Amino acid sequence: MLAWALAALAIFPLAAVCWIAAQPSGDVWSHLANTVLAKYVQVTLMLSIGVGVLVAAIGVGAGWLVAMREFPGRRIFEWALLLPLAMPAYIIGYVYAEMLQYSGIVQTTLRGVFGWTRPQDYWFPEIRSLGGAILLFALALYPYVYVLARSAFLAQGAGPLEAARALGAGPWRAFYRVTLPLARPAIIAGAALAVMETMNDIAIPMHFGLQTFSVGVFDAWLNMGSAPAAAQLALAMLGCVVLALLAERFARRGRGIAESGRAMRRAQRRRLRGWRGWLAAFLCAAPILAGFAAPAAHLVDAAVGQADALARFPDLAANSVMVAGIAAVVSLLVALGLAYCKRLQPTRPLRVAARLATLCYGVPGPVLALGVLVPLAAFDNWLDAQMHALLGFGFGLMLTGSVAALCFAYAVRFLALAYGSVDAGLERITPSMDSAARTLGSGPWRVLVRVHAPLLRSSIVAALILVFVDCMKELPMTLLLRPFGFETLATHVYQFASAEQLEASALAALAIVVVGLAPVIVLSRVMDPTRR
Repeated sequence: MLAWALAALAIFPLAAVCWIAAQPSGDVWSHLANTVLAKYVQVTLMLSIGVGVLVAAIGVGAGWLVAMREFPGRRIFEWALLLPLAMPAYIIGYVYAEMLQYSGIVQTTLRGVFGWTRPQDYWFPEIRSLGGAILLFALALYPYVYVLARSAFLAQGAGPLEAARALGAGPWRAFYRVTLPLARPAIIAGAALAVMETMNDIAIPMHFGLQTFSVGVFDAWLNMGSAPAAAQLALAMLGCVVLALLAERFARRGRGIAESGRAMRRAQRRRLRGWRGWLAAFLCAAPILAGFAAPAAHLVDAAVGQADALARFPDLAANSVMVAGIAAVVSLLVALGLAYCKRLQPTRPLRVAARLATLCYGVPGPVLALGVLVPLAAFDNWLDAQMHALLGFGFGLMLTGSVAALCFAYAVRFLALAYGSVDAGLERITPSMDSAARTLGSGPWRVLVRVHAPLLRSSIVAALILVFVDCMKELPMTLLLRPFGFETLATHVYQFASAEQLEASALAALAIVVVGLAPVIVLSRVMDPTRR
């Protein structure tokens, strides 16, 4: 009962979106279908495909080089390639839009060096375009593929490659026919995460003038005043994601991957000498420089001398830490409840409950915000009417636009991160621990507190860090659900950067980046499957 109650609470926003979409939307949906719906589909599809292909290319290339080859700086690149994870995509978008626009530092320097005086004197690629958005999203999100692909390459061992070489395959043919297909599930999983993060973002599409589904949900809800039309757009977007995942699963039906029972023998890295080694080092350094070093350096330069920003920074940081901390603790408690219930009774219904509870991680932020805010507003209005009828006065809106609603939305969306960490930790604890504690007279909840909690310390810390950092970076849900006058670091960056005043928000952006380094450090220590 506890597991299903928690699952119902976690799945409530998605169920609410489906209920809202079933309501009549008047002429708004027909207007959207006749004017911009085809554009939403086209732009979102092109953006998703472009980002998926590019993150796969960067992540697989870097992961294969670091895992299978030895070259100058490989040990540094092993963890440094994770650094763009600390930089939210919308911050990278704002920084490069400022750096590469006509009045930015890059074009200004080129005009000064070459003596150009007019825009007609030279051609420069437009960063605020679909191609620019694809490139910036890829620079921010390729570590999702890199982490999983590198682990998959290391986990293959030397056996498959040696068998391919013994059958006459050269190095490149062995890579395309053996190594890459074996790593395909991990690559697809990383690319899917990157695509879902791309579809969740509204800052870059709005800043670059792109009409995506997320922007459409935002526009239909806030500008056209039609929650049903926004919900229908949201379900259409979710349908595209589900169809893409089902198509990929259908494409690899009937194919299985299994390891033999023998101990894995790690493949020896081949040393790249001369120019090949330095080329590999350059290829690994390029995404780090473009995806982390250059934006971070620009933010540091912009933050220097911004004394006015220091006055508001403590309040912004306190708001961000408060909501992220509450959401992280709530997510952890719910994840512990779900994972422990499944451990006590590992039945199919409880596994289904756990899967349903973590379903909302793949749902874009604007969709979840819609599923949280509209039902809460209806409940507040009903409660206010009842209080007026009974007592002659009401309480107004108690939950709508509150910190509680924002924390609830955070906890629902990022519950999957906490659950994955806690469940993996519980799987590593032998069932004999439970049996020994129960024979000594401890009940199941006392066993959780006295036995499992100390053993899960590292998993609990990892879960708290992952959820906390993602909440600190989350923008779409924060914009839609925050109380009036309540600013966080993310909304502060959005407010000023979208108004072409990045310098005023550079300190807040740097704070988000610094906090984002925590999971990068944790991940760099645990991502090697051959580590003892």
